[in-house]
This record gives sequence, C-alpha cells and structure tokens, in this order.
Amino acid sequence: MPLNPEQLPRALERGLAPVYLLTGDEPLLIDECAEQVRARARAMGYSERTVHVVEAGFDWDALTQATQSLSLFAERRLIELRLPGGKPGEAGATAISEFSGNPPPDTLLLILAGKLDKGNRDSAWVRAIESNGAVVTVWPLDAQRLPGWIAQRLSARGLTPEAGVVDLLVWHLEGNLLAAAQEVDKLAMSHGGGAVTLADVEASLADSTRFSVYQLVDTALAGDAAGVRRIFQSLRADGTEPILMLWALVRELRALTQMSQEIRGGKPESAVLGRVWQNRRALTGKALKRFPVPVWFSLMRRAARLDRIVKGQAPGDRWLEAERLLLAVAGLRPMVTARDGLEMNT
Repeated sequence: MPLNPEQLPRALERGLAPVYLLTGDEPLLIDECAEQVRARARAMGYSERTVHVVEAGFDWDALTQATQSLSLFAERRLIELRLPGGKPGEAGATAISEFSGNPPPDTLLLILAGKLDKGNRDSAWVRAIESNGAVVTVWPLDAQRLPGWIAQRLSARGLTPEAGVVDLLVWHLEGNLLAAAQEVDKLAMSHGGGAVTLADVEASLADSTRFSVYQLVDTALAGDAAGVRRIFQSLRADGTEPILMLWALVRELRALTQMSQEIRGGKPESAVLGRVWQNRRALTGKALKRFPVPVWFSLMRRAARLDRIVKGQAPGDRWLEAERLLLAVAGLRPMVTARDGLEMNT
C-alpha cells in the first residue's frame, strides 16, 4: 500500500508488513522513517539486522540466498537494502518482486532508495511491494509546510518558541531539513526545555559549525574562490569532515543540474527560479549562468567520485578533492578538469 510519512506510525502500530520501500530525495525524512520501521521491528523481536548497499556488481543471487536461508543468530531478522540510485536493474527487480510475492517467514525487507523516476514508480517490482507491503514516498517540504515542521519539532523536544523564532530558523536554514533538525537538537541540549527566544537562536546559529558548511557552499555558488578557500580551511581546522561539505554541496548540484536542463529545454529562467527560496534566487541564478548543462553533470560525477573516496571505495585525498570540487563549482578555471572543460565546449 502507498503511504506518506505521516501515515507510517499508525500503519506500524497495526502490524509489520513483510517489505517496506522508502523513497524520495529528502535524506533526513527517509532516515527517520527507516528508524521507525527498525524500532518497531526490534519491539517485535527482529533482533538480527544486516545491511546491503547496491553498487556496481552487486550480487543479487547472494541476497536472495540470504533471505531464504535460516538465521543462525535470531528467530526474526531485518534485511536492509540501500538503493542509492533508485534503480535495482533487471536482476534486482526480479529478486525484489519474488521476495514481495512470497516473503520468507520471520524476515523483514527494508529498502531505502533515492527518488524514483516515473519508469521505476510504475515498474513491476514497485507494484509488487505495494501489493504485499508498503511504499512510503517522501516529498520535500515546501516553504508553506516548513514552519509547521520546525514548530512541531521544537514542541517534540519540549521547547516553546517565542514569536519570530520559527521564522528566524526558516530564514537562516533555507529549507535544509538536516540543518534545521540539528539546530533544534542543539537548542534542546542547551536549554533542556522551556521557552526559546530570538536571542537564543541567534547565538546558536552564530556558534554553529554546521551552518558554516552551508555558507561554504553558498560561497562556491557565488563564485567567490578566495572565500571558498578561507571557509574550507577554517572548517577543516575545526574538524568538520568532507562528508558534511559533500552532503550540502550535492543537494545544490542536483538542483542546479535539473534547473539547467529545464532552461536548456526552453523553460523560462524566471519560471525555473520561481520554485527557489526567494532569498536564494539571485545566488542560484548567478550559479546557473556559470556553466552549461554538461558541466553540471560532470560536477555531479566528480561529487560521486568524492563520495567513494570519502567512504574508502576509491583512491584519493578526500580533503584535496573536496577543495578542488568546491573551487570548480566557484568557477576557478584551473580546478575545472580537462573533461569538464571539454564538456563546457560541447
């Protein structure tokens, strides 16, 4: 059955389905939905958990055998399958469909995927999950829903915001749910509960290293290479890991790549920028004019390689590659690789 995140808790209370697919492009909300499923599974005696990440060359036969074999450590087990690209391929689609159609006893399959394209949303493997399990689709929060989301999160942490606090958080954090959640948690830790004033929030944001990660990305989008170097070195000295910088950067690269495609396809720039937060439109518009569509795709590929370097799956210096990528986004020509430059001229 199809569900939204708000419907998931009640559905879990009614009982566990044999398979769950969590899909969307809002990592924080997907992770929180996944933790709800895991928590319910633990409460129901699913004490064994294994995690499989689908990458090039993934062995789907091994996964099928794992789901069909008896557990050596627990009567009930949770198998977590992560599909970063949202496409399992033919072998994966067959394996997931077979599991969904005939789920082994005492085995729960939890699939975490990125945003599915229309072809995958209508595919047989997704329909098989909908028929026998649950598909939870996570949509990004728009500007109208974000204030309510932040207010609800503050309330859940025992915090009572004074007038203007929620608006200040919305303005500073610019729709980034991970940053918003971290700021709320930080306020809860420093206050323990009770009233939160505008001065409290201003002090928290001013002292937040995480917020500087987004300043770093915005500086790159603005084309300020010197500023990128300065903030990057400051963050590195403070112990901020490249994975946090990459997370914030990839979010912007995905959006810019899509918007660049739409503009090349004939959609007016004003219409494309219309869905961007108002106080970010000038910055986004400036970045869009810097490169053609192929270069944005090339920068996305570089970000994917940096992700593999950070995870130890590819050789390279994560700090050096992160700085080079940020400087390339800022438009510093020596940091635009030969391949990027070739694509810039196509």
